[in-house]
Amino acid sequence: MKIIGLNASPRGAESRTLKLVEAVLAGAREEGAETELVDIYDLKIEYCTACGACYATGECTLMDDFPDLFERMLDADGIVLGSPNYIDSITAPLKAVFDRVADAIHCQMFSGKFGCSVCTAGGSGQDKVVEYMNHTLMVLGCTVTGGVGVAIGRDPLALVPAEEESFRLGKKLARSIRGEHRYPEQEQFHRERRDYFCQLVMANKAVWQHEYDWYAQMGWLKEEE
Repeated sequence: MKIIGLNASPRGAESRTLKLVEAVLAGAREEGAETELVDIYDLKIEYCTACGACYATGECTLMDDFPDLFERMLDADGIVLGSPNYIDSITAPLKAVFDRVADAIHCQMFSGKFGCSVCTAGGSGQDKVVEYMNHTLMVLGCTVTGGVGVAIGRDPLALVPAEEESFRLGKKLARSIRGEHRYPEQEQFHRERRDYFCQLVMANKAVWQHEYDWYAQMGWLKEEE
């Protein structure tokens, strides 16, 4: 069982978001998971140019650290996202990562994986950011096991119980990967999204050859009757 944690805070070792991500990974390790931590700010992630090459060929034309990060995410069974709240959203480097996974969304490449998100904020809005990150995981095909958000501007000590909650979330993430928890509503969501993207890919198969081939390889094609 492999779980990768992505920390999208610019504060390095001083990051309070990092503490939550680390707590999730620690909880997962207690359940037997092998974990990896990635600092997004250590990577060079260029902005998506919407060229569409990934739809057609499966390859991105940009030369940076994204392909390696993406492969590590694909190799994991679980994904943990962490970002501070920057104006009711995630930080720019993590958004750049999200913008580069459009092909994976079309192809539902993260089907069968599980994920969760954590966020720290100064005053408020942390739950909105957690919801956004978890929604992104879901549209990639992941099943979401929960999230932790905490506002610590007025009460820095609130970080301590948030770390404890994050630790429990990590244990739940690992147990979900083992099949100990089920999420029937999300299972229905994933079926509907895959059907939707299948129809989209079929409608564009003349130009999205890679994605059409992916659906064929996965046995997900619903050919026209």
